[in-house]
Amino acid sequence: MTDEKTGTFLVTAADDDAAVLTDVDDGQVHTLATNPDVTVGEAVEGTVAPEPPLEVAWRLAEVTDRWTISVEDSSEAPTTLARDIAAEQAVGELTRRERAGTGELHVLTVPESETDAAVADVLDDEEGLRSRAARLGVARVVVRSEPGVVCVRYVP
Repeated sequence: MTDEKTGTFLVTAADDDAAVLTDVDDGQVHTLATNPDVTVGEAVEGTVAPEPPLEVAWRLAEVTDRWTISVEDSSEAPTTLARDIAAEQAVGELTRRERAGTGELHVLTVPESETDAAVADVLDDEEGLRSRAARLGVARVVVRSEPGVVCVRYVP
């Protein structure tokens, strides 16, 4: 089995006895032999190591940081910047832009009649949203929309 691995992990499953951490950079899944008090939706920066003697499961050997990532469907309209980005791109296009400070802004232009369905599709991928948020080191994912525009904000 592989030696220790340090990185940022998303808790994708957890119960009283075990937990599953997914590396947000390479997608590798690490099943922990015990649950070190982590919950689904939490990001953990740290080190995992093989659990002796069989080394078929992992343990969380060190934690340098941890935070919970929330996913919100906001009733607020996209910002002026997001609307301007959407106006400059074709339907179906996605633009990623770094935020001032920490995080990113993802703007997707969709057919106006399909805005609600697009928002639902984005929100259905909670694990993907949280994984990107963990990779960016942020704690909140906020989805804003108006007809034809879906904006996903990854914010501290």
